Amino acid sequence: MAKFTTKMTPQELGDTLASLVWESFSDFIADGEADALFADLGVTEPAADQRIVEEMLIFLMWAHTRATQLAFVSRVPSDMIREGLDAMHRGVFEDMAEHGTPRSHLPVFEQRVGARYAEYYAAADKSDAEIGFAALRHLVGPREVPPHLPLALAERAIAVAGPLRDFLEDVDLIE
Repeated sequence: MAKFTTKMTPQELGDTLASLVWESFSDFIADGEADALFADLGVTEPAADQRIVEEMLIFLMWAHTRATQLAFVSRVPSDMIREGLDAMHRGVFEDMAEHGTPRSHLPVFEQRVGARYAEYYAAADKSDAEIGFAALRHLVGPREVPPHLPLALAERAIAVAGPLRDFLEDVDLIE
């Protein structure tokens, strides 16, 4: 059977990834996953807390970024991957501005994104649970967390990454 591939420019990849980030984020909030995850921490309405919402968005952006990097490593030039991921981030930031985030807040948010990514990459080198612990520190602060929560949160990133990597394996990036 012939393998079908999709050809995309880095910009098209970025646009697609930005849409997938928002889809994952919306699903997490709307499907009750967020409520179930945070209920164990005494957070009854995570979607009402702007900091939690932004931190969850950052975490899901990182999951998409990591999956994209893993899917394309060694088969696509790194500058093309970076161009696609930059387009994804610009798309997410632009969507935020179009939906009410003050543009003056975006540079600060972008700095937070960079700081969180560094932390998540360092945690990913250790274990899935460490990724969850890192994310939870920013989502809910320094409170005690039930032992199952870090891995449950990391599994959310894995649930995003698996199908995305599968999709991206059939994508050829073109100029």
